[in-house]
Amino acid sequence: MLHRAGAGAGGDGFTASGGSILAKKKMVMAARVYLDWNATTPLRPEARAAMLAAMDVAGNPSSVHAEGRAARAVVERARAQVAAALGAGASDIVFTGSASEAAALALAGRGLAGAAIEHEAVAAWTGEALAVDGAGRVQIAAPERATLQLANSETGVVQDLPQALAVSDLTQGFGKLAFGFDWSGVQMGLISAHKLGGPKGVGALALRRGLDIEAQVRGGGQEMGRRSGTENVIGIAGFGAAAEAAARDLADGIWEPVADLRDAMEAAIEAEMGAAVVFSGRGARRLPNTSCFALSGWKGETQVMAMDLAGFAISAGSACSSGKLRASGVLTAMGFDAGVATSAIRVSLGPDACEGDVMRFVEAWTAQAKKFQARVA
Repeated sequence: MLHRAGAGAGGDGFTASGGSILAKKKMVMAARVYLDWNATTPLRPEARAAMLAAMDVAGNPSSVHAEGRAARAVVERARAQVAAALGAGASDIVFTGSASEAAALALAGRGLAGAAIEHEAVAAWTGEALAVDGAGRVQIAAPERATLQLANSETGVVQDLPQALAVSDLTQGFGKLAFGFDWSGVQMGLISAHKLGGPKGVGALALRRGLDIEAQVRGGGQEMGRRSGTENVIGIAGFGAAAEAAARDLADGIWEPVADLRDAMEAAIEAEMGAAVVFSGRGARRLPNTSCFALSGWKGETQVMAMDLAGFAISAGSACSSGKLRASGVLTAMGFDAGVATSAIRVSLGPDACEGDVMRFVEAWTAQAKKFQARVA
């Protein structure tokens, strides 16, 4: 309720619940905007609720008493939820501590061919290098001896996965793209909870029925002998709830307006900056929420810091290692020069993104971009 304030109460003379309207507007305008969903997503309320409930389950899921069976029921419910969201059978899902661990479980000792666009957790295990075209796409002649991601975390480029593909990193596409593990022909798939609204620290390997793998973590023989160690019951419960909610949202078309907003953002940047800005993967099918672009010479890490100070969370397309800025391996593989590959940033939107926030980002980024251009002119 508004009422008139006395002298000295504030520049506009009105208060709302004890504070000036102007001050409250400034607080709203200063609110941070999270545009880094490909790095990690906010925890879904469904996942939080499932995790809180699981905290009250005391048993070890390997124990045969009532408390142990209750914990086992939590794990198996989540396994069924993740499997249903992925289009797999429940027995196909092996829970791990991360998608990176799942990659090691699937890839260790196999020497599969892989492209330079793969996540480091996958590239660490690959042998022969596969060629990448300028749009970020990969063609595979022998899929049974190769690994290929479903979607790239930097550019958002989506691949056409060939039948009989040995391994695919499904992490970025799971929950954003229509996908069915059973009909895809992929033999093994890697997924992660925190990319679709679940907790950090839990992932899974989807394994085609009939395939056998060698356990990398040995001991008690949990996860059907494929990954020993007491299951992370709380994290797994959150994963299951998040996967179920993500599948429901995908079916409801939640990502379609996100893609429209992403395209509007890119058009607004292009209108302000013209051909000076290079967009990566724009000519290919992309994740609905992902945009990767560069103003050559303006280092990505510098942009991230500038936008952070302005209230926006984004990521750099390049990485900083041991104090040295190195070019993005993804963009280098796509044929971009070092000027672009060290200057790219990634903006990844969530379903909660609104046009006002995104256009405020465009305004803030283009203002800083023009200052950079003026300095180097």
